[in-house]
Amino acid sequence: MAEVISSAQNPKIKRLLALQKDSSLRREFGLFVVEGRRELEHCLSAGYEIDTLFICPEIAGDASVAAAPGALPPETVAARGHLNGRGPQAGGWTGRSLLRNGQTPVCGRDERSEVSGGRAPGAAAAEAGAKVFEVSREVYEKVAYRGGTEGVIAEVKAKRMGLEDLRLPENPLIVVLESVEKPGNLGAVLRSADAAGADAVLVCDPLTDLYNPNLIRASIGAIFTVPCVACSSADAIAWLQKLGVQILTAQLQDSSLYYDTDMRRGTALVMGTESTGLSQAWRSAATAHIRIPMLGRLDSLNVSVSAAILLFEAVRQRQN
Repeated sequence: MAEVISSAQNPKIKRLLALQKDSSLRREFGLFVVEGRRELEHCLSAGYEIDTLFICPEIAGDASVAAAPGALPPETVAARGHLNGRGPQAGGWTGRSLLRNGQTPVCGRDERSEVSGGRAPGAAAAEAGAKVFEVSREVYEKVAYRGGTEGVIAEVKAKRMGLEDLRLPENPLIVVLESVEKPGNLGAVLRSADAAGADAVLVCDPLTDLYNPNLIRASIGAIFTVPCVACSSADAIAWLQKLGVQILTAQLQDSSLYYDTDMRRGTALVMGTESTGLSQAWRSAATAHIRIPMLGRLDSLNVSVSAAILLFEAVRQRQN
């Protein structure tokens, strides 16, 4: 029978709260927190594994995990797969997902929308080997950042993806962000990248943790649907040049209008912070400098808005 946690002073709940707040603890434990069924399904579709799942049955509407056939005891460690226990060998991934050695998705966009297949997430996670705990409504409301997350929150095993793990199609569309600090901005860019079908997002010299809960929430799970790599600007520039991908830097100075620039070939759209813009390294490495026309009194757009404009210009050109 699954353990029921009714106190926020429980050590498991204290660890969950600490992981939400402290990036150093996330690195130490190799875990991060995902809240909400939709975000968790996207996360698991990308090949991540649940370590610990917390369910509030009163909100989630799920019976105790112990009532499900084949459920494992809560002491079981190391989740081995998705909410529905399916992996790549069982056809658990579809769409543009690519696999390394037939086992681990290293890149690609997933087009599944319902990973759990309508089954109770507690039962499915336990069958996959996760530790599962039921929590009271009062405890869940203390650990949840927002309402409407279906009473499900999980500690998930972190994965590290490098540039060498990306598998790109011919003429890829890539977004590059240099030193973006605000998780909300990065999350919004990831949503636009997902909507535009971008093949990867490179976060260069990051000032925010890719597993920051605010980033995951702002992206509504797009951090898992678009391959996202954190790396240095120097490594990104060398990698893009090696691939023969044109580098288009968004900047006001010495630039051409973005819609006059051919984006049908392999393209990296590079943007910096609103306060300081791009470093000289990116400006010097650029194939071309592009700008969005500014007709008002201000000369700066939010980086997520700029990314959306440039991404969908690439989409327009490629569709035509």
